Amino acid sequence: MTVTIIKYNAGNIYSVEYALKRLGVEALITSDKETILASDKVIFPGVGEAGTTMQHLKATGLDRLIVDLKQPVLGICLGMQLLCRASEEGNANCLNIFDVEVKRFIPHKHEDKIPHMGWNNIWKFQSALFTGLTLGDYVYFVHSYYVPLNDYTIAEADYILPFSAAIQKNNFYATQFHPEKSGKVGERILQNFINL
Repeated sequence: MTVTIIKYNAGNIYSVEYALKRLGVEALITSDKETILASDKVIFPGVGEAGTTMQHLKATGLDRLIVDLKQPVLGICLGMQLLCRASEEGNANCLNIFDVEVKRFIPHKHEDKIPHMGWNNIWKFQSALFTGLTLGDYVYFVHSYYVPLNDYTIAEADYILPFSAAIQKNNFYATQFHPEKSGKVGERILQNFINL
């Protein structure tokens, strides 16, 4: 089985590679279109800014490639947000796989710190991605923007308001949290994705 991590102008790619190595999976990090298309599984991670990242994806043709992928795809953090229709970050038009707009957290009280950073629990699982997990398991988040609850939501979390911790449509799966930084729970989610 070949697992590819899409290489583009976003951070956090190598921590995903290390997390997969701990599971015994040797992933390819590449932007080569033929390699990505031929892969059994594709991971689209990212830490960065939506507007400039979308410009890069369009300039390299990766935007069209990602939309056309037929194998299981896992978006992580910024990768999840870029799979949506649009983002308030940089007023970016994104890949529109999920017809939902990414919103910026608005603090309601003094202790509402942005970004939402650290461990938080998730619940309302509705996917094989969460096989073996327990409702309320903790995962690691770092984000200032969120995907509202919607028809594609397969796990929820709460910070200031309830939001989508994970979404799924057809072969596209995505998590707002970082499974590669979420200890044993994150490892199980990555293994479940590999097992799909």
